[in-house]
Amino acid sequence: MAKRGGFPGGMPGNMNNLMKQAQRMQRQIEEAAKALEEKEYTASAGGGAVTVTVSGKKEVTAVKLSEEVVDPDDIEMLEDLIVAATNEAFRQMEADSTETMSKLTGGIGGLGGGFPF
Repeated sequence: MAKRGGFPGGMPGNMNNLMKQAQRMQRQIEEAAKALEEKEYTASAGGGAVTVTVSGKKEVTAVKLSEEVVDPDDIEMLEDLIVAATNEAFRQMEADSTETMSKLTGGIGGLGGGFPF
């Protein structure tokens, strides 16, 4: 019986190239993840009354409040503005992360999840 499609002595050249490409893509993804962690994203709410900055590590790094938004009789509004600005900053960070990784993976399904950024 004849062998079918065998390559004696190891992987075919195309498989080696594919492995090298996968390793290169993995390095690029790791570098991009590190770069994303170092970035900061800033968003405002209430017409700029509240500004929140977050890092690519998903940490709030700064909160700025204008004096007119600090009303002891309306703490709830201030809380809402902080939440809104924080959520928008995180949305910006996630969108940037998704776009960056999509460029590297060429839109390959399933590679976007599980990355630590």
